[in-house]
Amino acid sequence: MNKYVESETLELKEKYTDAIAKEIVSFLNGAGGTILIGVKDNGVVIGVDKIDETLRKISDIITSQIEPNPQDEISSELKFDKGKTIIAIHINKGLNPIYCQKKYGFSSVGCTIRIGTSCKEMTPEQIKIRYEKRFIDTEYMLKRRSHSSDLSFRELKIYYSEKGYRLEDKSFETNLNLRNEAGEYNLLAELLSDRNNIPFIFVKFQGENKASISERSDYGYGCILTTYEKIKSRLQAENICISDTTVRPRKDTYLFNYDCVNEAVLNALVHNDWSITEPQISMFYNRLEILSHGGLPNGMTKEQFFDGISKPRNATLMRIFLSMGLTEHTGHGIPTIVENYGKDVFEIESNYIRCTIPFEKEVMSQIDNKNVGLNVGLNVGLNVGLNVGLNRTEKKVIECLIENPSVTSIEIAEKIGVTKRTVERAFKSLQDKNILERIGSKRDGNWIVVR
Repeated sequence: MNKYVESETLELKEKYTDAIAKEIVSFLNGAGGTILIGVKDNGVVIGVDKIDETLRKISDIITSQIEPNPQDEISSELKFDKGKTIIAIHINKGLNPIYCQKKYGFSSVGCTIRIGTSCKEMTPEQIKIRYEKRFIDTEYMLKRRSHSSDLSFRELKIYYSEKGYRLEDKSFETNLNLRNEAGEYNLLAELLSDRNNIPFIFVKFQGENKASISERSDYGYGCILTTYEKIKSRLQAENICISDTTVRPRKDTYLFNYDCVNEAVLNALVHNDWSITEPQISMFYNRLEILSHGGLPNGMTKEQFFDGISKPRNATLMRIFLSMGLTEHTGHGIPTIVENYGKDVFEIESNYIRCTIPFEKEVMSQIDNKNVGLNVGLNVGLNVGLNVGLNRTEKKVIECLIENPSVTSIEIAEKIGVTKRTVERAFKSLQDKNILERIGSKRDGNWIVVR
């Protein structure tokens, strides 16, 4: 009786073929197992002749044909039986929830699983469940402990409530994966909390280099969703517009394409490696630079990046932005930037990605000539235009809020030389004009400039 019999954990191969990749993936997705090369299906040992060549081919498959890389889960050894050499490939149950053959991707053909003595294709539903679990289980943000154990999520709950989501306090943190396996708040929770120690700096430089800073504003230390809203408002304010009224209809030209800049900022937020540091936005005389850390996510090529294929480094954070309607899962962001500005605006390195958006020269020349009317008159370049009919107090209030969204009505009144009641009337007027929005309660909330 032969001692080798195929089972759910043992596969016999008479000789090496490239189809062995399918067998390895099946064991990784199953309970693990062993592949013996040099043994017939009936258990008869015939051995392997070209041992070194076969081992090299096996190594190539493991390192280059399977995703995620399973090197840590696989080992090989030489066995000797009846004067013959057998190659044994030992495959542990995969540490990741799902594996595939790269050439087929995460499809039914690419994702197989060992059932009995056969390799069966996984169903699309099985793949979907495992694929999503892969990100949840391996995402560093969910495992890394927060710097603080005392976190609150009032603003986050307001965002969800405004989108019509009903949240249960008991399950809120669990549903959003805000705690790690040890029950501690994680890095994701820290990013979403009302107060944290994570800055987000917007720096303006006077010229074309970093020799001289003209303004430094920090929009961090709070919920990342609110940080994004503040940054968005600031960018809208900085986007100076010049109008040519000699033609009909009137021609408006902006300093930069706001949609492209917004997409670059969103990508920086959801794809940044927050275990390194926060993204950075720098504004120079002739350009905007948006820098995120971590380079491309593992397994993503530059070609896939430019084609808009989505492979988020922070999948759970991405899903929260999706739920809030702040971004879309269509992959159009990078192609939109490329269509307007070309691929050269991206500098992609192993540890960072920098997107540089050049300013419109026509607008820059008008700024030099001090010929942009209201927009230059406001110190922060506030671009709300004449059409909304803002008075002097309202303009000053917006300037103060862009500089510090947490500033109080008393502080604003003292700064601009009016009464507290006058400032409160300005708040009400700006809300009616859909320029201001209140996030949170009257006591401890923030004002957001939405136009």
